Amino acid sequence: MKLLVLAAPSGSGKTTLVHRLLKEFPKLAFSISATTRKPRLNEQDGIDYHFLSLTDFKRKINSESFLEWEEVYENNFYGSLKSDVQKLWSKGQTVIFDIDVHGGIRLKKKYDLNTLSIFIMPPSIDALENRLRERGADSEERIYDRLAKAKEEISFAKKFDHVIVNDQIEVAFKQIHSLVTKFMSP
Repeated sequence: MKLLVLAAPSGSGKTTLVHRLLKEFPKLAFSISATTRKPRLNEQDGIDYHFLSLTDFKRKINSESFLEWEEVYENNFYGSLKSDVQKLWSKGQTVIFDIDVHGGIRLKKKYDLNTLSIFIMPPSIDALENRLRERGADSEERIYDRLAKAKEEISFAKKFDHVIVNDQIEVAFKQIHSLVTKFMSP
């Protein structure tokens, strides 16, 4: 039972890196997060996220259905369902999490020796802002909120096993690939 946690501020490139790792390592399996946020263009329920109502999410919190969960923004929750992760573990797979920073810290604390935690650091706040704007998915207010959240999240980078600066995706991927190769070795 191993966990691979990639956490980062929104727009840092962690999802791109996670998808590349999944292609490279057949023993990795993606933990689909549950969320109360609305789907973005091209996102599908059960593939990208489990999209839940706020009521359903809170019901799952009360029934302790999550390994970890976090209210990332007001009434905007994310969490990892225990049942999903246990299914993957029962198949002998290492579970990879594309997760918020506080959720990553919780998983590392709970499963310390079985977890490799990697913080994906943006090269700068300005670069992060440019990425968020280029993505075109958020309002000006949401971009402002994400940047404020990013500054807070960056202060927790030292709580992760490794910090990788994603200035150039290929360089960052090679560094992460090397760490994951060592972690996945028996």
